[in-house]
Amino acid sequence: MQRLALSLLLVAGSLPAASPFVGRWDFNITTPGGNRASWLGIQEKNGALEVWFQPTGGNVFKLDEVSQKGNHLTLTVGKATQKGPATTWDLEAAGDKLTGTMKRGETTTALNGVRAPELKRPMPKAWTKPEPLFNGKDLTGWEPIGKPSDSHWVVKDGYLVNEDHGANLKSTRSFDDFKLHFEVNCPDHANSGFYLRGRYELQLESEAVSHNPPERRIGSIYGRIAPEGDLPRKTDVWDSFDVTLVGRTVTVVRNGVTTINAKEIEGITGGALDANEGEPGPFYIQGDHTGGLKFRNITVAVPKR
Repeated sequence: MQRLALSLLLVAGSLPAASPFVGRWDFNITTPGGNRASWLGIQEKNGALEVWFQPTGGNVFKLDEVSQKGNHLTLTVGKATQKGPATTWDLEAAGDKLTGTMKRGETTTALNGVRAPELKRPMPKAWTKPEPLFNGKDLTGWEPIGKPSDSHWVVKDGYLVNEDHGANLKSTRSFDDFKLHFEVNCPDHANSGFYLRGRYELQLESEAVSHNPPERRIGSIYGRIAPEGDLPRKTDVWDSFDVTLVGRTVTVVRNGVTTINAKEIEGITGGALDANEGEPGPFYIQGDHTGGLKFRNITVAVPKR
């Protein structure tokens, strides 16, 4: 028995230690334009690090240029082009934090990342009665993000309408776990999104099917989770969405059909207000892509206590 125990210890001691960078990491980045949120998902595969990067805008993607030396990691997150130099991240690992710098040419920005919370929670046993978040009369409970003068959000005929490309709109209240319902009418060639906790975009669009891959089409968690099934795509009609988010587990029902069934959202999506995944957050609707979208019957229920 003692020899067996010694053998097991020797085998365990010979195994390479896991990289200190493995895991999911949330970054709040301070820039001259305000706070920006980013994310890294890192795992070991075939003796090397596989790194997925969520920039502050756009979709998550796998990085090609990754170099680790001990507790130091260098990433090329944006390749050099005719318009400018490459963007690199240099990071040091220490426990549950990553610190370092982002460099692009002569510009250097501080980076501070923390391990993303697991957010594993059981489904609530009961929910409150849904309450309206939009009263159909005015913008009470909602406010533009950024300059109010850039906002084109109005209430017309009882609908919440974004008349033109402009400011995003967020709820004044924040939520943790919830059941959300809303109905949306998209004109042709529209592109928008309804953000959950201000960090996870439920994509809304009426572009040509060939314009976006499945994980960036209507009803997706943008760049993260593609909807299942092939529901008809029609413009200038009302689509209903029922979204349940508990921790990281999301279920999406579109027009009565479950298109995402209890899937895990790995991390934030582009356009997130912040990377504080363990905290409640507001809903927000994109208004900076296209105008013309209309919303109605926006309601929310929360776990009953």
